[in-house]
Amino acid sequence: MSDRPRIGVSACLLGERVRYDGRDKRDAWLVEVLGPRVEWVPVCPEVEAGLGTPREPMTLGRDTGGRLVLVTDRVRDDLTRTMSEYSIGRAAELAAAHLDGYVLKAGSPSCGLDVPVGNERGMGLFATALTTQLEGLPVADERELADPDWRESFVDRVYAHFRRRTRA
Repeated sequence: MSDRPRIGVSACLLGERVRYDGRDKRDAWLVEVLGPRVEWVPVCPEVEAGLGTPREPMTLGRDTGGRLVLVTDRVRDDLTRTMSEYSIGRAAELAAAHLDGYVLKAGSPSCGLDVPVGNERGMGLFATALTTQLEGLPVADERELADPDWRESFVDRVYAHFRRRTRA
């Protein structure tokens, strides 16, 4: 058992070049400040689901029946089933991985906690599966963690979760 909290994280935030454009979104605070104090569990839903890098950008929307869909922006490939099945399965694996928190990529149609879904707002497919299966797990995105008060609260909740988990 680790002596540090285990935190799932969108791999691009740690500097992995897994974004749709082949780049990363390295977050210096996560890597340099929090990183030495935790054990990271990096995940990139799109790459792990087999979509590769680089890849066409994707958008969440609604089909004519009102069903949530994930489609590529240019070709309009419907990736809903691929990402939904992957997300549900991976979230189940992560539920068994003894995580103490999770940091998601803001604005992502898979990882975002607050993303456009047509004319409304919603959650990305992976974020939805994760928060449903790991109810009560401290979750934030890097945009929220830019706020010092929110960041402090998140870290406190992660360490409280870690203490409860390791006492059991």
